[in-house]
Amino acid sequence: MYRSATAASGPSLLLLGILLLQGCSSTPVSSPVRDSGPREHRDFSHLPDAVPRHEEQTRAGNPPTYVVNGRRYTLLDSNRGYVERGYASWYGKKFHGRTTSNGEIYDMYAMTAAHKTLRIPAYVQVTNLSNGRQVVVRVNDRGPFHDNRIIDLSYAAASRLGFVNDGTAMVEVRVLEPGSPLPPAQHASTPIAPPSSTPTSPADPIGPAPAAGPALYLQLGSFISRDNAETLRARLAMNNLGLAHVQQFSVDRQQIFRVRIGPLRSSEEADRLALEVSRLGIGVPSIVID
Repeated sequence: MYRSATAASGPSLLLLGILLLQGCSSTPVSSPVRDSGPREHRDFSHLPDAVPRHEEQTRAGNPPTYVVNGRRYTLLDSNRGYVERGYASWYGKKFHGRTTSNGEIYDMYAMTAAHKTLRIPAYVQVTNLSNGRQVVVRVNDRGPFHDNRIIDLSYAAASRLGFVNDGTAMVEVRVLEPGSPLPPAQHASTPIAPPSSTPTSPADPIGPAPAAGPALYLQLGSFISRDNAETLRARLAMNNLGLAHVQQFSVDRQQIFRVRIGPLRSSEEADRLALEVSRLGIGVPSIVID
């Protein structure tokens, strides 16, 4: 994670907060130095969820844009309606006691999280798509600065979701509004319904059929033209990435052709393939969970 100074008002202090966000000495969880949890075993099964409430969003914690590792991130105009699926990671002792991006102190035993573009603080429900476990956390930090991770959870939250030992998990992240009822609990055997803007069942699949339940794909492009999609697939095949295939989706009555590799076995496999694709200069592929 990258940390900023305590929130304050005024243009000069806002600029200072942005500079600190970009240049603090902390390193992201995806760095070669592995993070760790407490030495002693702790039971977080009875740790309560964060409770959504109305909070002021400070300017120092929410710069319009910021840069980390040479990449610029743009915050959302609004958190309302945000739903996303992808891989979650967690962070622990390496950042325990350090300042978060909105000026608070990170506590790996609290129900908190880091996100790259949500306006903070925010409250989100995180569902582990592999086992159906759910938690509600308060987002008060920035990260994870890894192309194929969408949220970084505290050690306690990751423990409750059951993926501390694995390091990552396929999750769904859904913003909660204060006072709104929680979505109904899901079960591991029941695939979670996707947001309407990102359908998960291809209307006319070209290539392997999706696996039962949540499945992991590496998406390399999305096109209105089938010919353009097939051209990309052929280019990948020429570079020994013949596992790529084209799937046809219908989004708002528009036919979309997406070039994907998968289903994949793990986030590590997705990371390896993403690196190979990036070396070809095709762009930055994204992890998709359907």
